[in-house]
Amino acid sequence: MRDLKVSLNDGLKIFKALSNEQRLNILQALNNGPLNVNELSEKLNIPFSTTSVNLQKLQDAGLLTIEIIPGQGNQKVSSKKYDNIVVNISPVEQTENDHYVVDLPIGDFIDCKIEPTCGMANESGYIGTLDKSTTFFEPERRNAQLLWFRSGFVKYQFPNRVPHHSTIQELIFSVELCSEAPYHRLDWPSDITVTVNDIEVGTWTCPSDFGGERGLFTPSWRKNSSTQYGLLKQWKITNKGAFIDDIPLSNITINDLKIKEQPFISFEIGVKSTVENVGGVNLFGAKFGNYKQGLVMKLTHKPG
Repeated sequence: MRDLKVSLNDGLKIFKALSNEQRLNILQALNNGPLNVNELSEKLNIPFSTTSVNLQKLQDAGLLTIEIIPGQGNQKVSSKKYDNIVVNISPVEQTENDHYVVDLPIGDFIDCKIEPTCGMANESGYIGTLDKSTTFFEPERRNAQLLWFRSGFVKYQFPNRVPHHSTIQELIFSVELCSEAPYHRLDWPSDITVTVNDIEVGTWTCPSDFGGERGLFTPSWRKNSSTQYGLLKQWKITNKGAFIDDIPLSNITINDLKIKEQPFISFEIGVKSTVENVGGVNLFGAKFGNYKQGLVMKLTHKPG
């Protein structure tokens, strides 16, 4: 079960989105799996245009994921993000600084562009077909604990819970990752680029694809000769610039990201085909590698 926990003040946009019978019916219709706009329109017997508007309002409130599935006309498919919404109506003591943390599964990306070699795996085995980019559009991807590709990107959306009158202090993302070589290889650099809210934060060169010894949480079916674990890297953006593991990365600041202008915070990570070291990337979830986490975002703010 996936729960969304919000305060009374932060839940206002969600309450507005849910104060409509058609939007409630859309969420109920998505209980059994993703549907496109046409399918929802027919299922609920409401016009296509009305369905589209309601889907956008639910997405703006952070309740839906809308993805583009390649094929005839590049269909947009909607799926719900949460099973329960928990509202805290107790008064919250104001502190000098406040923060919230979201640990997102690495398979919960909302967009991607993938070039082989590529693939995904969970704790039981491989997902779909190896070296087929179409695998990244399978519903089972949400259970991925390891994903890899040679070039391209995956893009995620985090909920934006910043109170309207607060001042954002810093934004931190962390994930376990390494390069992507055949099997594994210590001398395998890869230039990995991170983009936040469609603003390129910077590029870091990963030195290796790590294997040969088991990761702490890597399942037993995974061979030692294949990628086993990565490095836990942290990107931090403040009003002084962007950093990776507290080392200056670029001049991009919190203000450049315009966080308060949209209901979500996007994070994109990948390897461009034009960089010097096109060495791919592996991303690790909580059940693979050495760190029991997925893609974690921490946002710190203070009352405005």
